[in-house]
Amino acid sequence: MTDHKMPNDESLQLGLRENWKQFSLLVLINAFVGGMVGLERSILPQIAEAEFHIAAKTAILSFIVVFGITKALTNYFTGALANRLGRKNLLIMGWIIGIPVPLLLMFAPSWNWVIAANVLLGINQGLTWSSTVVMKIDLVGEKNRGFAMGLNEFAGYVAVAAVGFATGWIASVYGLRPYPFYLGLFIVGAGLILSWLFVRDTKHHSEKESDDSSIPRLTNIFKDTTWRNNNLGSVTQAGLINNLNDGMVWGLFPLLLSTRGFTLQDVGLITAIYPGVWGLGQLFTGKMADHFSKKLMLFWGMFLQGIALLFFLQATTFFHYSILSAILGFGTAMVYPTFLASISENVHPQDRPKSIGTFRLWRDLGYAIGAILTGIISDVFNINTAIVFVGLLTIISSLVIFMRMTDKRGISSR
Repeated sequence: MTDHKMPNDESLQLGLRENWKQFSLLVLINAFVGGMVGLERSILPQIAEAEFHIAAKTAILSFIVVFGITKALTNYFTGALANRLGRKNLLIMGWIIGIPVPLLLMFAPSWNWVIAANVLLGINQGLTWSSTVVMKIDLVGEKNRGFAMGLNEFAGYVAVAAVGFATGWIASVYGLRPYPFYLGLFIVGAGLILSWLFVRDTKHHSEKESDDSSIPRLTNIFKDTTWRNNNLGSVTQAGLINNLNDGMVWGLFPLLLSTRGFTLQDVGLITAIYPGVWGLGQLFTGKMADHFSKKLMLFWGMFLQGIALLFFLQATTFFHYSILSAILGFGTAMVYPTFLASISENVHPQDRPKSIGTFRLWRDLGYAIGAILTGIISDVFNINTAIVFVGLLTIISSLVIFMRMTDKRGISSR
């Protein structure tokens, strides 16, 4: 391996075409990263009820809470340590930590073991997904950053959908455990081998871009990214709300659909449509973020999500739920690559890993906040009330973007 050596001039070129081999490899690896989340996507709430006899929604959603908190914290430290320890080393570390996850899910004798598996999964996701995001941004430079993020998130979330559908189908034929989780052993093995043997670190690409950057350094990366900077703060609050509603969809929709008479296979398909459209849509929305107003894309994406969630209350048929899941997925596709492209264009390359880490800290805390809030609301009132609350919150987030954010090129879209 030559990661510690200074690359030659050719390897230091920035751009998607110039680095397509390493970029494509990282896209493939991120598909395996997404597949790890897909293992749980459609069947874990049913396992909680059927095998561990857990009835309270707050208890069932506890696995999302610990996943969200550990992933969020790991995101932050991955961003903070990326320049010091190297992106590739953090990527490999993430895969090693993920090895026990499918085994724990297969053989867990109690719900606490499932919680432990989700602690490890959160660390795995924070290290691997954050590393691949930063490495791709390093490689492509400024020109195709939205498209690059679209490809990255496309790979990750199509894999979430595909593996979520596969585990739902396997569970409907062979039972909830252990067979659906055998997929996880292949995923973690393939991700580790590819990352260890074939990935090259991209720190020197970031250093090259820094030499040409005119963007001023942030005075306090954490505070500026969290709220103080108008653009960065607008993106960060929207990221938190986006994952808050995703946490609700992940935890409550399988339960909602099962109470309305849908089979396990139907639940698996409907819950797979949302991340599937989310993933596929980013092939287009990522490229759009390079050419159109990022502010307007974020506004309309969040607004669409909120409207779709409110209309879930009126849905009664498989077709209704499928269409609304697709709309929710497209709204999320509009914002997800745009989040990262917006953060990247508003910060200096040397501040970028830590700023992205801070954004991803707050964004993925949305999983935990969403699971806790919607679990409590569902237990005290009902699932419908939780959906209304989160739908309205998502619309409010879109209005924050519209009122506070300005396009980087200085053209306000208000």
